[in-house]
Amino acid sequence: MKSLIEVHILQNFAPSNLNRDDTGAPKDAFFGGTRRARVSSQCNKRAVRQYFSDKVREGIFGEEELAVRTKRIYRAVADVLAGKRDSEMTVDKARAALSYLKVSANSKSPERTQYLLFMGKREIAALAQLIDEYWDQITQAETYEDEEGDEPGKKKKGKSKKESANSAPKEVKEKLSAIFNGGKAVDVALFGRMLADMPEKNQNAACQVAHAISTHAVEREFDFYTAVDDLKPEDTAGADMMGTVEFNSACYYRYAVVDWAKLVENLQDDAELAAKGLHTFLQGFVMAEPTGKQNSFAAHNPPEFVAVTVCHDAAPRNLANAFETAIRAKAGESLTRRSAEELAKKGKALEKAYPRKSQTFVLNLAGAELDGFGNVKDSLDDVLDETLKAVRG
Repeated sequence: MKSLIEVHILQNFAPSNLNRDDTGAPKDAFFGGTRRARVSSQCNKRAVRQYFSDKVREGIFGEEELAVRTKRIYRAVADVLAGKRDSEMTVDKARAALSYLKVSANSKSPERTQYLLFMGKREIAALAQLIDEYWDQITQAETYEDEEGDEPGKKKKGKSKKESANSAPKEVKEKLSAIFNGGKAVDVALFGRMLADMPEKNQNAACQVAHAISTHAVEREFDFYTAVDDLKPEDTAGADMMGTVEFNSACYYRYAVVDWAKLVENLQDDAELAAKGLHTFLQGFVMAEPTGKQNSFAAHNPPEFVAVTVCHDAAPRNLANAFETAIRAKAGESLTRRSAEELAKKGKALEKAYPRKSQTFVLNLAGAELDGFGNVKDSLDDVLDETLKAVRG
């Protein structure tokens, strides 16, 4: 039976600039005919991945149960073999080994790969072990990719990807390929990965995250700031630096969905690790915040409405259309409460039109009138505990 876990969150942030575009302005989008504040899915996923890292420091996860996203994979392998093999020689061996799988080095910075690799710590350790074991058989066969701005047709050092792959000892290449299995890294299992040169090793994500959008229309605001030189003469007037920062304040609707069966599959059928990963993801998705401009705004505002739905053999439902018509709170009325009531209304309407086998657990700090939408709990811990029971039951 296919089980989906959906998270619906309403989070009202004080003035902030959580996720900026290329001009430094808060990201936004048009939805329902009005401009809405937006926080990208990539930004929210990054915050959750950082939350997972915190859990390693707390002892919830072992280092080997997570992954890193990096172009510096050669150096990571060298670090594993530090004290056993010469560091610079290991970097060369790692570059050569990965070239057998058509993963090439950056032409301008050969110590880095051409693109970011999302690799589990177990995969990196296994790669280091293989390089150590087959040290003499792995020969340098560097390949480089054209960089944007390089002169077209410029001759590159090293062999082509195809030549490098064909030059690999068969046994080494087979064992190298077997290493790329996700490494039972929880974040790779959740968020997936694409390996451009090894599409057969791609891992489809068990989790999907939507862009967060405000439930209401927003207008951009500007903070004009000045700074004064502390050591300038007292008889000198005026500011020594000035500028503007854009910001907004918004109540965001945030949504994510996790495919339980896919998560277990990606973790090589380790249901216990999958349950721990799911619990931490849900907790992190609720609690982790984007860090953009927080030193300037300190908009640390936890969600006041969380609904988690566990459904079986049914399609997922993003409830953003509850806010297709922008919410307009009246004077003295809570924007979060109004948004929660519209979300509950939309959820119930869809359930009536398209019934499905599901359970919903709600944390309602906004005091919204839910009219029977979900099973209200007193704390986030209670919501997550009931969610895990419903998933595993």
